[in-house]
Amino acid sequence: MYKVEDKMYQEKLEGLQYISQGQTPQEHLKNIGEVCEAGCRWVQLRLKDVDIATYLNTAIKCREVCDQYGAIMIINDNVSIAKASQADGVHLGLSDMSPVEARKILGGNYIIGRTANTIEDCLQHIKDNVDYIGLGPFRYTATKMNLSPILGVEGYEKIVSDLRIKKANIPVIAIGGIEKEDIENVFEVGVDGVAVSGMLTNQVDLEEKIGYIRMLMKKAINK
Repeated sequence: MYKVEDKMYQEKLEGLQYISQGQTPQEHLKNIGEVCEAGCRWVQLRLKDVDIATYLNTAIKCREVCDQYGAIMIINDNVSIAKASQADGVHLGLSDMSPVEARKILGGNYIIGRTANTIEDCLQHIKDNVDYIGLGPFRYTATKMNLSPILGVEGYEKIVSDLRIKKANIPVIAIGGIEKEDIENVFEVGVDGVAVSGMLTNQVDLEEKIGYIRMLMKKAINK
């Protein structure tokens, strides 16, 4: 498990996150394996509408895949699954358990991220000592129910700018419907990374796409 202050964690945080997709748990694991093999080193296991035993069993197998590639493993929503599977952390939605309660359960060495849609969300999450903010959605995405208002480039630019004005030092990860053609514009507004799902699921050119994202990330950082 990575400690939040570790350099390796910081480097991996400022980049690409893959949010798993699949019709079955087995498909999720297959897609995670393919993305990791292509070079992605941050995976969020996002299973919906499965029983707790299936979720835990899949998470344990996901842990094995991530260990094979040295990838960070995050569990979506479920704090108990994150702890039981020895994941590296958990990503919490706005309607999930509070980060404060999650930290009491998980302790200081787990990564805790939380979804945000407004500057008010971001400031509250910072107050709650999250490790990163998943800001979105960028555009409409069919992978999420009860979607928050779409931010687009202008929404990201405004919120990131407000965070800078307030001297808020926290990694911001863009999330929600991001496609290849959006990556450059998203990085240019000052986010620290992107989380993608469909862009890397069942693709034949995974290494090329992952390399492209990293190139744009480095370009934005060096500006």
